Amino acid sequence: MSVVGLRRLGIDLGGTKIEAQLFSLEGECLWRHREPTPLDIAGTERRYQDTLDTLCGLVSAARQWSDVAFTIGLATPGSHNDATGLMQNCNSTCLNGRALQLDLERRLKQPIKMANDADCMLLSEVVDGAAHGAASAFGVILGTGVGGAVAVHNQLLSGPNAICGEWGHNPVPVLPGHAMGRDCYCGKRDCLETHLSGVGLAESYRRIAGDASLVLEGKQIAASDDANCRQAMEQYFDMLAACLAQVINILDPHVIVFAGGVSRLPNLLVELEQRLPKFVFIDRLNTRLVLSQYGDASGARGAAWLWN
Repeated sequence: MSVVGLRRLGIDLGGTKIEAQLFSLEGECLWRHREPTPLDIAGTERRYQDTLDTLCGLVSAARQWSDVAFTIGLATPGSHNDATGLMQNCNSTCLNGRALQLDLERRLKQPIKMANDADCMLLSEVVDGAAHGAASAFGVILGTGVGGAVAVHNQLLSGPNAICGEWGHNPVPVLPGHAMGRDCYCGKRDCLETHLSGVGLAESYRRIAGDASLVLEGKQIAASDDANCRQAMEQYFDMLAACLAQVINILDPHVIVFAGGVSRLPNLLVELEQRLPKFVFIDRLNTRLVLSQYGDASGARGAAWLWN
C-alpha cells in the first residue's frame, strides 16, 4: 500500500457530523464535504458498520474529485491503543473495542493515520493557527464531549496509555452550591465531561430549575435573562475555571486553545480570565487564553497534518 500523496485528506469523526477536507501540501483547503454521524437506532453493531460506510463514502467522494493521490488522516472521539489495535475511551461508544484502523485500511486499501480529535485540533492550531509559536499549549474541546491535548514545541505529547490530555474524565472539584452525582458513559461518576460539555450545561440548568423535562441548548441558556439560566452559567464558568486551574498548576502551558461549540459561548474567555486567579497557584496568570483559529475545521485539518 502506497503512502505517497500529493494532497492530504483529513476526516473528523464527530458526535453529530463527519467532515472531510482535502488539502494541498501548502495547507489550502481544496475540497470539503460533511455527512451526519450515523445514529444508534439499530444497535451498536449496525451503527459501527454505518460509520465505516460513511467514512469510506467520504474517501470515495474525495477520490472521485481529486486527480492526484492523497494520504488519509482521521480524528476520532477517543484513542487507538497501539498495544491492542483497538479503540478505547470513545464517547461514540460503538467504536470502543473495535479495530477501526484495520477495518478502514482493509476497505480503503490504503494506510491511514489516526489520533484523538483534541490532538488533531491542537496540532492544527500549533502548526499555523491560534497557538502558533507557543512553546507549550493545552488544547480544550468543549462540545458534545470534553477533550484535551498537550503539545510542546509543535509536537503532540503521547504516553504508554494513549490518554495524554484526557482531562474530561478527571473528577470535578467539589464547589459550593454545585449539584454532584452525574453518571458518565465511562462508568465513573462526576467526570468533568458530565458538567462541562453542552449536555452537562443543559443538565445543570435542569437541576437548578427543578424540572427534568426542560430542554435548552447551551447558547439558549447563555442568552437568557432567566434567573435559573444565569445561575447555570455562573456555575459553569466557576467549574470550568476550577478544572482548568488544575491543568495550569501541573503543566503551566504558555497558551490554552479552546474549540467546540460550547467554547463559542459569549464572554467565555473574559469570564475565565476573571475567575482563574481564584483557583491557580499564582497571583498573576500569564497563560494566554485563545479561541481556535480554524473553529470546527480544526479537527479535519489536524488529521490531515498527521502525515507531515
